[in-house]
Amino acid sequence: MKKHRALICAGALALMLAACNTDEEVDTSSAAETEQVSKDEKPVADEAIAQKVSYLGSDYEVPAKVETIIAASLEAMEDAAVLGVKPAGVISTDGTAVPKYLEKDLAGATVVGSKKEPNTEAMLSLNPDVILGTSKWDEAQISNYNKIATTFPYSHISTNWKENLLLFGQLAGKEPEAQKALKDYDTKLASTKESIANSELKDKKVLIIRVRGGLTVYPAGVYLNPSLYEDFGFTVPKELNSIEAQTTITYETLAEWNPDMIFLQFADDENKETPELLQEILDNPIFNSTTAAKTNNVHVNLIDAMAQGGTAWSKINFLDAFNENVLK
Repeated sequence: MKKHRALICAGALALMLAACNTDEEVDTSSAAETEQVSKDEKPVADEAIAQKVSYLGSDYEVPAKVETIIAASLEAMEDAAVLGVKPAGVISTDGTAVPKYLEKDLAGATVVGSKKEPNTEAMLSLNPDVILGTSKWDEAQISNYNKIATTFPYSHISTNWKENLLLFGQLAGKEPEAQKALKDYDTKLASTKESIANSELKDKKVLIIRVRGGLTVYPAGVYLNPSLYEDFGFTVPKELNSIEAQTTITYETLAEWNPDMIFLQFADDENKETPELLQEILDNPIFNSTTAAKTNNVHVNLIDAMAQGGTAWSKINFLDAFNENVLK
């Protein structure tokens, strides 16, 4: 059946690619072949080899046994690393290579394009059972990828990290591993919160800054912020209450906010036009006027700067790094 589905997908993809006005030639014979196969195989009862999966309020139909998964988002790739799963296909920030921080865990996976828009032909060639995409895609993209295999809009929202991991675990036959990862996190978090409450850190004003051509901050529920404010229990700085999306602030604004501790995240890939910016920030006299800088409480890249923040991998590694480098 999987072979027949692949032929059907190939025909659908050929029509889809033609509609998108690509520069590549489309093999029209695939469409004719697919049409004939579809007619021949119509009596087959697909329901007997399918299962229904619920995720964030929606139901999806996938094969009863999912064997080939494409992780077409960094969120899904991070979850794959946590579960010890090597997807058949993954995406890349530059369209060519697996991000370095996931390189070891996902070695051998085929790169199927960039994170903004994976290559449909590359994905189809892997004959996937499931595609774990991203909720950042629009309806047209989801519709296109659904012609290849059932596509999940894998959530990029931090608060859905547990649902993401459990979904991946269910699809990959790794439910026990997913449950264990969540339990281990909760156990270690409880110990960390107790340590914070009994330390001088408990009343500190803590801020995460992501360097993206400037000093960028996020709302309290975005990126790594939920780890600090929801999990660890630090008080949300009042200044973040008016932040509704990714926002660049000036050095002067940062000095006015005057945090006691700063987590500074800088990735080369996100600052290609300003490669010296990290050092410029650390040398800036206004930045160094903050309490965090004066008390040596600026932590650069506590975890890899490309980590997505609201995933099991990000939260687990941030928790571990916090214990090892901040609560030392």
